Amino acid sequence: MATERTSLFIFFGGTGDLAYRKLYPSMFNLYKKGTLREHFGVIGTSREKLTDQQFQEKVFKSLGVAKTDKEAQKFASHFVYEAHDVTDKAHYQVLKNRADELDKQYKLNGNRIFYLSLAPSFFGTVAGFLKTEGLTDTDGFNRVVIEKPFGRDYDSAHQLNDALSKSFDEKQIFRIDHYLGKEMIQNIEAVRFGNTIVESLWNNRYIDNIQVTLSEKLGVEERASYYDNSGALRDMVQNHIMQIVSLLAMEQPVSFTDVDIRAEKVKALRSLRVYNVAEASTNFVRGQYGAGDSQRAYRDEDNVPHDSNNDTFVAGKLLFDNYRWSGTPFYIRTGKMLADKFTRVDVVFKKPLIDIFSFPQNHNAPLEANVLTMYIEPHAGFSLRLNAKTNGQGFQTEPIDLDYFVDAKDSKATPEPYERLIHDVMKGDGTNFSSWQEVSYAWRFVDQIRKVWDLQQPQFPNYTPGSMGPAAADELIQRDHRQWVYRLNK
Repeated sequence: MATERTSLFIFFGGTGDLAYRKLYPSMFNLYKKGTLREHFGVIGTSREKLTDQQFQEKVFKSLGVAKTDKEAQKFASHFVYEAHDVTDKAHYQVLKNRADELDKQYKLNGNRIFYLSLAPSFFGTVAGFLKTEGLTDTDGFNRVVIEKPFGRDYDSAHQLNDALSKSFDEKQIFRIDHYLGKEMIQNIEAVRFGNTIVESLWNNRYIDNIQVTLSEKLGVEERASYYDNSGALRDMVQNHIMQIVSLLAMEQPVSFTDVDIRAEKVKALRSLRVYNVAEASTNFVRGQYGAGDSQRAYRDEDNVPHDSNNDTFVAGKLLFDNYRWSGTPFYIRTGKMLADKFTRVDVVFKKPLIDIFSFPQNHNAPLEANVLTMYIEPHAGFSLRLNAKTNGQGFQTEPIDLDYFVDAKDSKATPEPYERLIHDVMKGDGTNFSSWQEVSYAWRFVDQIRKVWDLQQPQFPNYTPGSMGPAAADELIQRDHRQWVYRLNK
């Protein structure tokens, strides 16, 4: 059994879609495994008027179990509810009294986790009242979890961080990014630093380029109002992609601790070249999907302005000005309404300086580059492409793939991202959460791209649903005499 953890959870935005769809089921998984057992309590808050029993019924329903499931019933009994206005100081006294009651009832030792699944504009308000109204005055730990978006540019993110820092120090702030909870994202460190054969080649001497693709098959769905004020650059590149890239680019940490890992990620992001206007125009492209066979164009989606210039696709080239990566580009792309839903990292190694098998008399095709692919989702695994001799007479070569994929049994046992991250918050382990320095460097880079785009009038729409984005994304990499490893119509 897992080690039992003791804590009170207070969820602001506790009746939201994220809470019912991800957070409470993830906590139930921890309950079934023994991480949560007897010594935990949950207060859900929102403006909605609910009784404790009504809230418990909603929580139970979100677990997707039979109505007679005794374990789920006992789990849900630890949940209570308080209708709450986050801007009303008086409401925090009611919340404090309820928290103190649960602390005594479940013997929680004053340990409290405040989960803010709210609009960022309320982060500072909530954090301030938690401090002034005594909810953090306990003998246990106090930690605050922040959902994205953490600002919409560097200035707004800095203001949010300053507001939070008045009530919580950096070690108490957990900026959650569910991508960092994915099994194969965490495998990046295992593959790099657990294998001499990989880490010894993990540099610009042997790697030609690295490609990161986060592809989404769906459109904006019900998120149009939020998404049109965000776009792919802010919604995906600034957080998910920059976090993945920093894990790929960082140096080996002194030890496998959150402090040392974050320090190396920050060093990598500090060396990321921040583009000027000309460089940003050359090295980044954006797109917006048009209409397909049965799909409306983005501008025709509900709650999207008909003249919107919001980006639903981004592709770019990143350069690190340091000893390890100088001259080796990182290519990234992400977008909606693409060919399929998947996330993958392709590490393309340099070809041999001399291809001894491609002389004309051999009639042999040129050697292909070795490629290490990390499949993040929907299937988790690795693939290593090598060149080998074909069976038969003569001497011809062909690429072969050495594949490993997590089997169905292991995949089913793999913790969900939020399950893993909630567990880490209870442990106080910030390894898989973004530090303020990481967030700040990512915004500084992304802001430059955004500023350039704001000065230009794009030719939208410029790609069709079911493709892999606009033609400019292919041209971006082809200018460097390279191509995407994953591409349609190979």
